[in-house]
Amino acid sequence: MTEDILVNITPQETRVAIVQQAAVQELHVERTLTRGLVGNIYLGKVVRVLPGMQSAFIDIGLERAAFLHVADIWHPRDPDRNNSTPQLAIEKTLFEGQALMVQVIKDPIGTKGARLSTQVSIAGRTLVYLPQDPHIGISQRIEGEVDREALRSRVQGLVPADERGGFIVRTIAEEATDEELGNDIAYLRKIWGAIRQNATTLPAPSLLYQDLNLAQRVLRDFINDATGVIQIDSRENYQMLLEFAKEYTPAVLPRLSHYTGERPIFDLFNIDAEIEKALSRRVDLKSGGYLMIDQTEAMTTIDVNTGGYVGARNFDDTIFKTNLEAAHTIARQLRLRNLGGIIIIDFIDMENVEHRDAVLSELKRALSRDRTRITVNSFSQLGLVEMTRKRTRESLAHVLCEQCPVCQGKGQVKTPRTVCYDILREIMRESRQFNPREFRILASQEVIDLFLEEESQHLAMLGDFIGKPISLQVESTFHQEQYDIILM
Repeated sequence: MTEDILVNITPQETRVAIVQQAAVQELHVERTLTRGLVGNIYLGKVVRVLPGMQSAFIDIGLERAAFLHVADIWHPRDPDRNNSTPQLAIEKTLFEGQALMVQVIKDPIGTKGARLSTQVSIAGRTLVYLPQDPHIGISQRIEGEVDREALRSRVQGLVPADERGGFIVRTIAEEATDEELGNDIAYLRKIWGAIRQNATTLPAPSLLYQDLNLAQRVLRDFINDATGVIQIDSRENYQMLLEFAKEYTPAVLPRLSHYTGERPIFDLFNIDAEIEKALSRRVDLKSGGYLMIDQTEAMTTIDVNTGGYVGARNFDDTIFKTNLEAAHTIARQLRLRNLGGIIIIDFIDMENVEHRDAVLSELKRALSRDRTRITVNSFSQLGLVEMTRKRTRESLAHVLCEQCPVCQGKGQVKTPRTVCYDILREIMRESRQFNPREFRILASQEVIDLFLEEESQHLAMLGDFIGKPISLQVESTFHQEQYDIILM
């Protein structure tokens, strides 16, 4: 099935939507002021080595130090064993104040700093360049052993004799010509030469190489055999992408198109409405069932519910059909929301083993379209499906939203009655410490209304008990949980 790509560019942000059969499959947003860091290469400075955690903190010039684990420190391969040399303890590898070339492999997420690796890789359209590792690897998505060896031989034949690095052959290289592969090799070697030059002249910490912006990454990473037209709504950026494609990805040129319609490009498929839906916890299924998606710092949980669906002849069939639809929808939502890390799916309980196998197969089939690395486990003893999806960039919700200042991310606030009782207890506490002429309560309209109506008797009883008048004042700027007690 054909996938079209819509690119909406404004001075403040770039938005990309991948659309298949009029349905949005993926959304990507990059803000000009907060571009992602994944792929960037820095000359960093080691600021702290933690032997107990076998990790180090590296200053790369950001507000928060980045994190480097010993497992992400590259060591040369042992030619006799055809793998990397044994891992050394981090305190024997790094020391504080040391200058170190590192690459960001995970963006800062929440309270966590960026995650780093010392194994540098530079992505091209058909190849990924590994300048430190003289090895040619093949994408795991290319499964046939004959095809894998043929690709390896082709690339080996194109690599210059003086090359000390290696390459990973991307899936799209299967369709590439030798000329395209050779151009990619030359392009990547040129970038590495500039990085090495910068590393010898710039102080630590410094940015040595910034990865492509989102619009350029579309041409490098998102194009495949199923890609149809790529529409860009900015004339200036369309021209820039044409020039970029002519030099680095000429095969993409026929697919590029400048959108000149009167309607905003995202209105063609109602994409802004899809973005709003992708920020909601609840996802309705066509059958009447629904998903509840909850994203936390540790993991994402997805709960499947039948809702009002009663279409099947018996309850087992109802559950089975709801779970089948949910499996397909979950795969789309993971791409749409860019959810990564640990994901736990709680399908509706199924007693029939064949039904469980069919749902798991449908989930894996739907996930096979995802370009991100995914692992899916079988149903656990508790009936849960555990899976992981590689997380490199922030989710859509983290890019577009921030923690609620009222509930602090809990997703709930105290009821007005609970706040009333908190206030009564606080006045009782303060009446034992202070002797004011009067207590005045400043609170939201909802809380004051409750004190004037259902809780008026309790307020009067407290005033009589402490022997002080208690007055009320609405503070329109206060949220429901917020209050203040003024001693007059």
